[in-house]
Amino acid sequence: MANIVNLDRVSKGYGAAGPLLTDVSLGLDDADRIGVVGLNGAGKSTLLRLLTRQEEPDDGRVTHRRDLRVASLPQSLTLAAEATVRDVVLGTAWLAESMGAEHEWAGDAGVRAILDGLGMPHLGLDQPVGPMSGGERRRVALAALLVREADLLILDEPTNHLDVGGVDWLATYLVGRKGALIVVTHDRWFLDAVCTTTWEVADQTVRSYEGGFAAWTLARVERERVAAATEARRQNLLRKEIAWLRRGAPARTSKPKFRIDAANALIADVPPPRDTSSLQRLATARLGKQVYDLEHVTLHAGPKTILDDVTWQVGPGDRIAILGRNGAGKTTLLRMLAGVTRPTGGHFRTGSTVRPAFLSQELAELPSHLRVLEAVEEIARRVQLGDREISAAQLAEIFGFDDRRLWTPVGDLSGGERRRLQMLRLLAGEPNVLLFDEPTNDLDTDTLAALEDLLDSWPGTIIVASHDRYLIERVADNAYGMFGDGRLVHLPGGVDEYLARAAGADRLGKAASGADRPGKAAGPEQPRASAAPAPTEAGMSAAEARQARKELTRLERQIGKLEQREATLLDQLATHATDYATVAELDAQLKEVRAEREQTEESWLLLADRIPPL
Repeated sequence: MANIVNLDRVSKGYGAAGPLLTDVSLGLDDADRIGVVGLNGAGKSTLLRLLTRQEEPDDGRVTHRRDLRVASLPQSLTLAAEATVRDVVLGTAWLAESMGAEHEWAGDAGVRAILDGLGMPHLGLDQPVGPMSGGERRRVALAALLVREADLLILDEPTNHLDVGGVDWLATYLVGRKGALIVVTHDRWFLDAVCTTTWEVADQTVRSYEGGFAAWTLARVERERVAAATEARRQNLLRKEIAWLRRGAPARTSKPKFRIDAANALIADVPPPRDTSSLQRLATARLGKQVYDLEHVTLHAGPKTILDDVTWQVGPGDRIAILGRNGAGKTTLLRMLAGVTRPTGGHFRTGSTVRPAFLSQELAELPSHLRVLEAVEEIARRVQLGDREISAAQLAEIFGFDDRRLWTPVGDLSGGERRRLQMLRLLAGEPNVLLFDEPTNDLDTDTLAALEDLLDSWPGTIIVASHDRYLIERVADNAYGMFGDGRLVHLPGGVDEYLARAAGADRLGKAASGADRPGKAAGPEQPRASAAPAPTEAGMSAAEARQARKELTRLERQIGKLEQREATLLDQLATHATDYATVAELDAQLKEVRAEREQTEESWLLLADRIPPL
């Protein structure tokens, strides 16, 4: 690997805000894939602007390899309203380099795959960008970057406004792409899937860790354990986060090179994230037996059919994720559940005790004349969360508002801070049903961890529509998919099943339209055109490695099911403790389940050791 960018004792600050980065030294190689994490306002975007030389440091220097080609996607960008998608993506309406005549790029399978993967055919190449939503404009700009060759690709929140399938496609593409990558994102699944190194921006410096989000979380706990400098509340939160990572997704922590013995010792006695049975009983006490009952419901958004003759029941304590592409109708469904709109037909009943709180994607009107603590206390001075009562100030602290920020005027808050304030005002109203529409927008990873910790003990019903795969797997117990055909499909296999079904629907649609004929664009499953599969370092071909990872995912799901079966049998043994015949039968079943789980775990370990690192 060759070095391409260096930061030598770099410092940067902004007037009254004070220094953001002090005496930072970093090096970047040509094959690095780096994820940048840190709190809102810590200096992540400033670091990116220094790396691209959009800004000069106050002290120190930034050096680039000669003729280094850098492509950057900022958080906010301006595109000419009259420019078309074709002008932006393939012409010079935004970037200086043109893709050339249409017949040149149309014959490039790699370019066609990028356009297809990011939904450019759906938008239409001749559509002007002026009337587009912010998310659509961002996808257009992302496509413009990816179709061009670059030695260093820098992406600031690239997953914003992409659906689960789009995020999965982008991760696959970036893993197979040649060249260096730096990405800032709150999407923790994406960080794990793409990045091999993590830079943490905090305390005016940048610390480097090997691995993605899971590795960084483990390393941070190890650092804090050794230093013993972090308060008990934050340490417990990190212990809980690691317990989830180790129990729920073992593949994420199988590859880090640093010691994890100390981290494993920390979580040896940590219970599962949620006591599902207790929460279910509390939720039933608060909500009764009925929350939402849909019978043959039809729902429209203008001329578009969102639900067609759908029957669905949501009960007390249910934790449900709604998956679907942009435009599938997830927001419309949540608005109906919140009582904002009504169905077109059928019967829709809401439980008499239901008190919903709807967190929309838009920032609700906040009292800009009040300070943060006053804005929370305007809703409630004390809040009951499960079996504990906390003050408005304690609730605000959970969402990252320390003593200093509690007295900041609401009008002076950043977008991420306003989003946090909007969420904690909803929770301060003590709802018993939470309806979240993309709750992770503008939230940093620490705030997301705090939110998940809060929801672990929250006794109520949660329905969340999100493209954040990590949040979905962490918070929800059940998933339902919306595929644009009026159905609401239960997905026992979660996100993996959704992606498989969505890919199958795409293939059927292309076959019906003739898109799979020779010479047509490749689908998202083939992000780059390639010759025969090259062997990997572990002796596997690329195709064999992909198949092995799919098998690894299947084994993980099987382990999870066996663990659930084991827990059920243990509960049944406790219930029938005095019935010796039943106990004997259940004990035999338990031994079989444990033996099968041990065998499956052994298979997982053997396969994980064979698969080369991404």
